[in-house]
Amino acid sequence: MLDEIVSAIPKFADPNMLVGTETADDAGVYRLSDDLAIINTVDYFTPIVDDPYTFGVIAVTNSLSDVYSMGGVPRTALNIVLWDKTLPTSALGDILRGGADTLHKAGCALVGGHSVEAPELMYGTAITGVVHPDEFVRNCDAQVGDTLVLSKPLGVGILTTSAKFDKITLDQLQPAIDSMTMLNAGAGAVLREFGAHAATDVTGFGLLGHAHEMAAGSGLAIEIHADSVPALDLVIEQIGEGIYTQASGTNKEYLGDTVAFDDGVASEWRQLLMEAETSGGLLLAVDPGRARDVVEALKTQGCSQAAVVGRVVDGESGRIEVRA
Repeated sequence: MLDEIVSAIPKFADPNMLVGTETADDAGVYRLSDDLAIINTVDYFTPIVDDPYTFGVIAVTNSLSDVYSMGGVPRTALNIVLWDKTLPTSALGDILRGGADTLHKAGCALVGGHSVEAPELMYGTAITGVVHPDEFVRNCDAQVGDTLVLSKPLGVGILTTSAKFDKITLDQLQPAIDSMTMLNAGAGAVLREFGAHAATDVTGFGLLGHAHEMAAGSGLAIEIHADSVPALDLVIEQIGEGIYTQASGTNKEYLGDTVAFDDGVASEWRQLLMEAETSGGLLLAVDPGRARDVVEALKTQGCSQAAVVGRVVDGESGRIEVRA
């Protein structure tokens, strides 16, 4: 539905618009001068954890990722708040403090924001980043033979849902919180250092959804090796016990027959690869000769479970083949 709506919006004809909506990229890029372009992105959502401060950290970490995935550096931010006035105002203070602390950690200046009353709490930020006009990275420039590297494990959606229904303890949820609150700044630095051909952050469409966008934008196909994909502890077990998110069904419907699974791929992994992630890692398409060095560099940046998860192949545009 959104594809149809967005495609009908008149495009702004401007040679300085380097990245728009055409390839479903993570952010827009606009050239200001021969050596400076800005990256624009926005994201906000409902709380994914109970602690207000931690929610603020996660929301802003998630927003910043779009700039990192484009090869840029975040510079300014605007808060966006939809506030349920039945909640204690102290909670809003904690959310905003968590967001501000995260922006400070990223070297990104908070310059203001906007709030409205709403029946449900939502929070996030609009981020402006900078990049050289010749050095940004899109999600649609993958090349045949590229190796796909994922910087963070999957499964935060499953574990937060499990916690919501008291299926796991707070201690068991903590690895998911640690993942969601880890900035992708280090992964962004690796992306730039090794000259990734294409990149995207793994969020609402799940690993397969974002891989599909990369493949379709590049006019190629992608193979994902399920056995190589990193996952947080307890995730597969929780899926086996019936935990799922609404997003997995939506993503499955969206992807349709563009995804094919080998018979050897277990049903739990089929679901996980479709599950939405919050503040997920970066998916990088890199020269195969540099893939091992990319993984090691990511690990030095704190991405301890970074791994090679697939490759880009010549094939039907947007097609995803999932191997066991």
